[in-house]
Amino acid sequence: MATGADQAVGMGLVGFSILLFAYYTVWVIVLPFVDSDHEIHKYFLPREYSVILPGVAALILILCIGTFIGVVTWKNRKPKKVD
Repeated sequence: MATGADQAVGMGLVGFSILLFAYYTVWVIVLPFVDSDHEIHKYFLPREYSVILPGVAALILILCIGTFIGVVTWKNRKPKKVD
């Protein structure tokens, strides 16, 4: 059973994910249709980063998963039997 702290952390992560998704959606889908001199543009990074940042995040995620699999495989290998 999850404790109150676990639930609070989980809800915090869900809230952060929702905010990040909403920010990215507005940045990539809505902002191109807004005039470039509008004040809302100052709250967002330049458009080049809309491709670079997810690419870097995906690369880091793949590296972390690969490292985790490598460490688990390394720790679970069995020594060879010597006859």
